[in-house]
Amino acid sequence: MTQTQDLLAQYGPREAMEYDVVVVGGGPAGLSAAIRIKQLAAGTGKEVSVCVLEKGGEVGAHILSGAVMDPRAITELFPDWKELGAPLNTPVSEDRFLFLSASKAYKTPSWLLPACFQNHGNYVISLANVA
Repeated sequence: MTQTQDLLAQYGPREAMEYDVVVVGGGPAGLSAAIRIKQLAAGTGKEVSVCVLEKGGEVGAHILSGAVMDPRAITELFPDWKELGAPLNTPVSEDRFLFLSASKAYKTPSWLLPACFQNHGNYVISLANVA
C-alpha cells in the first residue's frame, strides 16, 4: 500500500466543503470583499456562499495597530453604520505633521499638507475592533 492508501485506511476520506467564493484573510479588506459580494448577490436575488479563511483564533486576531479611518468605505457598505454601533467613536480633532531634526521638531502649516494628510472627518480607530 502507498502512504496515501494507508492514511485513507486509517482515517477515512477528508471532509470537503464547497463554496462559491473563498476569501483568504479576515482583515478589513477580506471582510469588506465578503460583505460586498453577499450584498451584490442579494441585490440580484441570488444566493452565494462565501467563506472567509482566517488563520487567527478570531477575526482581527493579527491586527495590532491603530489607524485613522476615512468612513467613506464603511458608509458604502453599511449606510447606517452609526445606528449599528460600529466602533468609530473618536473623531480626529487635530492634524500635526512634523519634520524632525536632531534637536528640534518643525510643524508644517495645515495649508501646505496634501489632502491625504488632512484627517478632519475621519476617525481614530483600533483595526482589531473594526474588523
